[in-house]
Amino acid sequence: MLAGLLDTFEDLVADETCRVIVLTGGHGAFCSGGDIAHMKSDRKILESRNGIWRNNKITRCIVAGPKPVIAAVEEPAAGAGLALAAASDYVVSARGARYSAAFAKVGLAPDLGLFWTPPQRVGVGRVKRLIMMANMIRAEEALAIGIADELCDDGAALDRALQVAGDFASSAPLAVALTKAIYADGAAGSVGDCFRAERDSQPFLFRSNDHKEAVAAFREKRKPDFTAT
Repeated sequence: MLAGLLDTFEDLVADETCRVIVLTGGHGAFCSGGDIAHMKSDRKILESRNGIWRNNKITRCIVAGPKPVIAAVEEPAAGAGLALAAASDYVVSARGARYSAAFAKVGLAPDLGLFWTPPQRVGVGRVKRLIMMANMIRAEEALAIGIADELCDDGAALDRALQVAGDFASSAPLAVALTKAIYADGAAGSVGDCFRAERDSQPFLFRSNDHKEAVAAFREKRKPDFTAT
């Protein structure tokens, strides 16, 4: 499934007709994490490293890819599920959803970027507790601490995520892609980094067709038709 997910993300990142990606699960759930019944302690180290390398590319597509990623979470988002949700740009959570780092309960450390992505949302101290205690938290707490961005009724997360995706898709794609790249590269880590990122990105965007189209649309009182050029 992870290999298929990576292939899908890479296809969508390269698809010029795609402006935003919505990530959800099937059968009323988001992702319950790794299947403990199929875990084995005699796995070869190189095999594990190759799997982690592949999985990290999934997170890189979400975090550093040019397209906004909206997570629609129903029921559990455990282990890898929490990692995928935390990496997303916006999380729509059903009220019945539950979140857990889970790894410490099976003697493992987080993967899929989970050491890095939740602190971008909630801070290191709280994430350390989530990882080491591996407690399950409910949707209301996930919203309160910043793991989730909004709550909706159970069964409605995907529909609401598609509405949010439309809002993201209405923005200029080049500006969105540069924003994601700046944060993923740590280029806004200090005020000096921020100023350098502005200096390097804004002159490019001033010359883009999307900026010219936005100005024309404003003057003509219509919606802009962005072309990512």
